[in-house]
Amino acid sequence: MLVATAGAALFVAPLFAVVWRTPWSDIGAVLGDADVRAALRLSAVCSVSATVIAVALGIPIAWVLARSELPGRQLVRSVLILPMILPPVVGGVALLFAFGRLGVVGQYLDRWFGWRLAFTTPGVVLAETFVAMPFFIVTVEAALRALDPAQEDAARTLGASRWYAFRRVTLPAVRPAVMAGAVLTWARALGEFGATITFAGNLPGTTQTAPLKVYLALESNSNAALVLSLVLMVVAVAVLAALRDQWFGAPFRRGSG
Repeated sequence: MLVATAGAALFVAPLFAVVWRTPWSDIGAVLGDADVRAALRLSAVCSVSATVIAVALGIPIAWVLARSELPGRQLVRSVLILPMILPPVVGGVALLFAFGRLGVVGQYLDRWFGWRLAFTTPGVVLAETFVAMPFFIVTVEAALRALDPAQEDAARTLGASRWYAFRRVTLPAVRPAVMAGAVLTWARALGEFGATITFAGNLPGTTQTAPLKVYLALESNSNAALVLSLVLMVVAVAVLAALRDQWFGAPFRRGSG
């Protein structure tokens, strides 16, 4: 019991410290600051954009990994989910040398189309998509693997095309996983720091998201850092509450009742 209490305190104490030390009377002033609002707005726009991209690309990727006999599928899966375990700053370095102005791909984007991603708002979206999309792929692939393909096969025998069967049978069946994966991806993108600051920098109004603003505020305005940290904590708690059924299932619901 003592060990369990000590372990729980390890997690509870830092969160409690943020809540306890937050200057509640200053929340309105901090959130009313133009730079803070810009950081929050940029975080919202970029995280939602990254989530939309992750859903659009992640669903077909998850289907291929779950249902196809693609040669080297295990290797492909390992590469696609690698950003989940990479140190974020390493992901930022990889993005910089791939999509930076002189990067392997970025030099051609700049030369042919005049597109520059590093240290731009689209660069923030790219960094967040890179680190967050694997969470969506893993979630949806697991749901597709657990789904009995007999329903799809039945639709195919009745004359439905593969696309029609996927759109009208498979996708509705895994919709809860798609929603859960999208929310989880959004939350991960919202909190992204390492890859963003390495690839996109920390430019106010352009690439400075809320986590980057927290980091900068720690040096000059700890009250602002605490308020923004509290906001991000509240978002995390909301995500946990929204996904509790997905993660904990029926036993959690019975226990909470």
